[in-house]
Amino acid sequence: MARPRAKELTERELEIMHVFWNQGELTAAEVRDRLAKSGRDLAYTTVATLIRILTEKGFLKQANMTRPFLYRAIRSFEDVSGRLVVDLVQKVFGGSREQLLIRLMEQEKLTAKERKALEAILKEQRR
Repeated sequence: MARPRAKELTERELEIMHVFWNQGELTAAEVRDRLAKSGRDLAYTTVATLIRILTEKGFLKQANMTRPFLYRAIRSFEDVSGRLVVDLVQKVFGGSREQLLIRLMEQEKLTAKERKALEAILKEQRR
């Protein structure tokens, strides 16, 4: 009996999703070319398989009915990244956002830009 397909994204699937989030509708060949330009040289068949899996998982949708097939993201970066962060907090930090924040702050010093963004978020939370 085949193992059920995982709903989480693998590292390679997430890499493919980033291409769609940044570029919009693309063919498998275009995705492969974009990855190659960024230094990630995957075989066309590998990219096509990953796109098929992402379509089956409900992250991508085929946008046309003729070849070459165009695909587009149907799950936003905000949705996917938000769910991944929630999963990370649950799986690694036992549900403690405080522990995640402590770990982030211990890793390295905040830049001025990061500090400003964090202050804006905290200010908004107080409202």
